[in-house]
Amino acid sequence: MIPGGGQPNMQDLLQQAQKMQQDLARAQEELASAEVEGQSGGGLVKATVNGSGELRGLVIDPKAVDPEDTETLADLVLAAVHAANDNAQRLQQEKLGPLAQGLGGMPGLPF
Repeated sequence: MIPGGGQPNMQDLLQQAQKMQQDLARAQEELASAEVEGQSGGGLVKATVNGSGELRGLVIDPKAVDPEDTETLADLVLAAVHAANDNAQRLQQEKLGPLAQGLGGMPGLPF
């Protein structure tokens, strides 16, 4: 630091940036391995996505299958996938939100 200047030195900024980069990489790894679920139709259709929103599994209760009404089944699948993705976005916000705020609070960085 410059005496009386109140500015952090470049080494401090680099250390902070490196730590945040490591924290971000760890959070991204956690998201890739995390799984969240969404459901629709009172649990008739369940979709599982990873923390990045990639569809990993889909379970359809036989009671939801009506050969005469495939549109309802398609709607239930879409609703379950959307619910799972909403849960994945909440998880992303939980894991990555504090890191993004930290980057924005670092003096000298354009965030």
